[in-house]
Amino acid sequence: MPKGAGKVIAQNKKANHDYFIEETFETGIVLQGTEIKSIRAGRVNLKDSYARVHNGELFLYSMHVSPYEQGNRYNHDPLRTRKLLMHRREINKLIGYTKETGYSLVPLKVYLKNGFSKVLLGVGKGKKKYDKREDLKKKEAKRDIERAFRDRQKV
Repeated sequence: MPKGAGKVIAQNKKANHDYFIEETFETGIVLQGTEIKSIRAGRVNLKDSYARVHNGELFLYSMHVSPYEQGNRYNHDPLRTRKLLMHRREINKLIGYTKETGYSLVPLKVYLKNGFSKVLLGVGKGKKKYDKREDLKKKEAKRDIERAFRDRQKV
């Protein structure tokens, strides 16, 4: 299965608006207790989450996984820091990217692949305000062209 393929649970739509995504990596995620049940139910939010390399290990910060409703005392802290699983060579590559100024590790989506929860992690360079405006103009122009083409097909 290709990278990023599987049943998509949550997507960070704002990431493509705020960053130029240069490369993506598929990572596993270490979960506790009832977290996988909450993720399978789609109760996860990637907004404002980010990843960071700390002591040669990769961690995901501020990803919100809602507590499982039937979990009672076995529930977890919704915003806890979660460890991401990658090969050493890939982590070293990420360390090289993050040493350069302006690069960030942004989670793009959470999905299920072969029964396991995966996170698609993107290496992104932050966009300036004028870049965002330019992207919106391109998207709007493309939409107008498609609309005109569709109207022309009807006549």
